[in-house]
Amino acid sequence: MITLRELASADIPAVRRIYSGASVRFTHARPFTIERARDRINRALAAADETPRSRWDFGVVLDQDLIGLISLRHCEPGLGTLSYILREDTWGHGYATQAAQLAVAFAFTAVGLERLEAKHHPGNTASGRVLAKAGFTPAGTVDLPGKDGAAVSYLVYKLRRLPAVGSEGSAA
Repeated sequence: MITLRELASADIPAVRRIYSGASVRFTHARPFTIERARDRINRALAAADETPRSRWDFGVVLDQDLIGLISLRHCEPGLGTLSYILREDTWGHGYATQAAQLAVAFAFTAVGLERLEAKHHPGNTASGRVLAKAGFTPAGTVDLPGKDGAAVSYLVYKLRRLPAVGSEGSAA
């Protein structure tokens, strides 16, 4: 079972390893150097100090091993976005799905968001399965520049918080 935790300066080597190899194939990132990993951690630490806070960067931890990152951004009133990346050697075990489910629960309870969005590269079908298992539904596409500058149609998913049982509009 995985857990989520805030990132720390000591995570720089693990973040470099996460952003390497096949893990960056469908991202806008190139493999991280130590400097880029340090910058990523520093941005996460700075976001954690903001008031009000609009971004949460969590480490995805398995048996005390940082295997990925998952980020929640509060974009506009009631709306957030979710993104994640896992180390290639941990794929296929349900860890991304577990992390997404934990982050969704955090977004809807601790942050109080009403809606979430996420997207994935069309070549990364496994990420689409993760989002579906976490409760997201397909909502269209958005064209973004690919690594070569050409437009790529990313698949967009949405998830709306369910009303609390007994609240107006729900079955009692």
